[in-house]
This record gives sequence, C-alpha cells and structure tokens, in this order.
Amino acid sequence: MSIWWSLQLRREAASVPLARRLLVGAMESAGVDADIAHDLSLALTEACSNAVRHGSGPLGVYRVTALIDDDVCRIEVADSGPGFPEPGAVLPRPQEDSACELETGGRGLRLIEALSDTVRFVTEPGGRGAVVTFDRALKCRDGALLRAS
Repeated sequence: MSIWWSLQLRREAASVPLARRLLVGAMESAGVDADIAHDLSLALTEACSNAVRHGSGPLGVYRVTALIDDDVCRIEVADSGPGFPEPGAVLPRPQEDSACELETGGRGLRLIEALSDTVRFVTEPGGRGAVVTFDRALKCRDGALLRAS
C-alpha cells in the first residue's frame, strides 16, 4: 500500500500545522511507528517553517508533497524563495557559544538532516525557488497497512 498527497499552501504560519497534521494522520493510519512519525513531523515542520519564512513570489504559496510507500517516507517542500547557497557551500551553523540558548534561526536545516536518512537541498535554476527533499526508512506496528519491517 502507498499513500501520496500534495498540497499548495499559503505562506502563512497557520499553514504549517495543517501539513503536519495531514502527515501524522497518514502515518498513523498506515501504522508507522510513533517515534518515526514524530521525527518526520518535526522535520516537516522545520521545512515548512523555512518555506514560510524565506519564500517569496507573487502567489505567496509553497508546496508540500509526501509519499509513504512500503518501507520509506519521502517528503518534499518547495517554495519560490532565493534558494540555498551554491553547491558545496557550507550551510550556516548556529552560534554554539551564543549568550542566548533560545536564539532562533540556523537550526532547521540541521534538524531536518538529523531526523532523516537522506536530505537534498536544491535551488531551482535561476534562483527561482528552494526544494528540500528528505527520506526516512519506516518501521510499522504489527498488522499495519504498510508492510514495512
């Protein structure tokens, strides 16, 4: 069994929980392990938050696509923002010696990397958008709709 969906959402903070709830609901229905579902929902939240924060363009939207198929979940979040640094460039890291531990910014991409098995950060040609794609192997409960091990 596989589950696939794609959404076009307004670039507003209120859209992020909607995408997260759809993903969690699909994973719960498919019988995906709760810890993995939590990790992927957190990674999706970070990717959507980045699209809301850094996206641009006249339509004011971003796209979320998710595929849950057998033993893997692939998620893609695309926006029309400026994209990522050039290939091979080092992504910015948060200040580890910062005086304020709750300082925001710079952690989302690293968190997505930590919660996923594979991640790709792509800038569309001409700097017309950013696409984050991440995968994670799934484990499912006994008797789950998916046949993952």
